[in-house]
Amino acid sequence: MEFIVVIPARYASSRLPGKPLRDIKGKSMIQRVWEQACKSSASRVVIATDDQRIEEAAHAFGAKVCLTRDDHQSGTDRLQEVTDKLGLDAQQIVVNVQGDEPMIPPEVINQVASNLANNQEAGVATLCEPVGLIEDFLNPNTVKVVADNNQMAAYFSRASIPWPRDAFSVSQDSVPSEARRHIGIYAYKVDCLNQFIKWDRAPLEILESLEQLRFLYNNIAIHIADAVSAVPGGIDTEDDLNSLINSL
Repeated sequence: MEFIVVIPARYASSRLPGKPLRDIKGKSMIQRVWEQACKSSASRVVIATDDQRIEEAAHAFGAKVCLTRDDHQSGTDRLQEVTDKLGLDAQQIVVNVQGDEPMIPPEVINQVASNLANNQEAGVATLCEPVGLIEDFLNPNTVKVVADNNQMAAYFSRASIPWPRDAFSVSQDSVPSEARRHIGIYAYKVDCLNQFIKWDRAPLEILESLEQLRFLYNNIAIHIADAVSAVPGGIDTEDDLNSLINSL
């Protein structure tokens, strides 16, 4: 199985300005993400950015960079532009690793690529993990997912799904064992990315503000599985960044 990794990195961030270039114990965040991705089995790791500062920093630590437009509505649109510029085959597998996850385990990158390669009926693969805390299960910022018996995603939602009707009619103090939190790493086939940019935004995508629902709305199967390793959350705020630095 052969796959490449693309790491989208935007300089602008309302909550953490200049996020990709923020220092983490002597290395920028984007360098740490790139180094983790390079430990995977990917044949190539490419940083996708619309910012010259990130391009220059990435070249300085030896990364390949693809400059993209600055008007993309989503990270998936940016990823498609990269695959087009690289001239990738329609069946090529591309893993999208978020640029704000400097501690992502290489084994989950390999896992999501392998899952897509081994499930030909799927056009996309992603990962999940059990929801541990009731606060997360009830939190709309924690995206939940339910799957069918073939490990294909049935739905992603900010709502608390699956809802344990009888148990929660008595008390909302424990998480159902079936509950899964979506982890935002994706493997795509290039032809699915090419289709994605031609579709209008789906009504459910707009309602939930979850772009993966555009694939389900257009009958593209998404394979889902529990991650083989715990995946630390992304760095979104100054507090997140300080917590990571203090933990190293």
